[in-house]
Amino acid sequence: MALREARRHQWQEQGLIPLAALISKEMKNEKMEKPKISYGYAAQSKKGEDYYLVKTDCQRVPGNSSSTFSVFAIFDGHNGNAAAIYTRENLLNHVLAAIPRGISRDEWLHALPRALVAGFVKTDKEFQRRGETSGTTATFVIVDRWTVTVACVGDSRCVLDVQGGAVSDLTVDHRLEDNLEERQRVTASGGAVGRLSIVGGVEIGPLRCWPGGLCLSRSIGDLDVGEFIVPIPYVKQVKLSNVGGRLIIASDGIWDALSSEKTAKSCFGLPAELAARQVVKEALRSRGLRDDTTCLVVDIIPPENPVQLLPPPKKQSMFKALLFWKKLRDSSNKSSKKLAPISIVEELFEEGSAMLAERHLQGFGNKLLCLSINTTLPY
Repeated sequence: MALREARRHQWQEQGLIPLAALISKEMKNEKMEKPKISYGYAAQSKKGEDYYLVKTDCQRVPGNSSSTFSVFAIFDGHNGNAAAIYTRENLLNHVLAAIPRGISRDEWLHALPRALVAGFVKTDKEFQRRGETSGTTATFVIVDRWTVTVACVGDSRCVLDVQGGAVSDLTVDHRLEDNLEERQRVTASGGAVGRLSIVGGVEIGPLRCWPGGLCLSRSIGDLDVGEFIVPIPYVKQVKLSNVGGRLIIASDGIWDALSSEKTAKSCFGLPAELAARQVVKEALRSRGLRDDTTCLVVDIIPPENPVQLLPPPKKQSMFKALLFWKKLRDSSNKSSKKLAPISIVEELFEEGSAMLAERHLQGFGNKLLCLSINTTLPY
């Protein structure tokens, strides 16, 4: 007994919580019901620079299955695939390392947005030490029960489609052509924004940041494009109602061809695996294979009365096809009404600012960043 009390006192002094106590706390504080996660993946390659990450067995508390969360991400590389590969292999570890241990689930979720910022910055900093010039977008999604946290740099997008609700973007595109706020940030920091100038002074193509000429304002990597391209992600955290929802995460090969609404509509009623294939198919039909085209569809399904959808038969008459899709829509609508009268998405966190107090490049682009964020980030 005395030895046990001594150990407990030692743990308290060190700020540690015994694993058994933490698991017991998790079991008491969390409802056991959690949604089912189903996902599908599809892609068509043009350059071989798109990569993805799926990890559905992560645990906040090692050994505690009730603390499981899932990670889904897409990385769209440019100027080579090195940055995309490195980010896929290291970003998750850097994010998790920035979250204090021995905290409750609510505290973990509260710390997650800032940890994502820290993880993105550290990944960028460490990759630049390698002296390679490639870069990558990153759209990184963590699903913990009904809470979805998304961080992104670049123009790979995550869309939320809630049954009985509206389609909404959980990310912001960091394209200088389309994002006025990012153009203002770059120019306010001393950068130049303009189009490529050819012989005779004619300007062509999208708006780019100079020096370097990158058309994105945020990315990981890109050693050679100057200090105005930052790795600080836009972060958004939302909580779904018990109706659940669908996430569509895709590279710009999809979004250059289809709007968020059209993408969601194109795969409505299909199970996740078929939905991902259908989205890619629709994008290729609309625009052709001009770029790597990658899509992840993630369904967050209520534990009770999940809608079981089957693909239509391969050969069918137009009349049978119409009946099939009508049956799917009616089934989905009935399930939505049965689960909840209205679908509510609660916004928990949103931060898009990338204003920097100081930024320097040293050696092979080693970025030292002081962020204007009201917390200390443990890089």
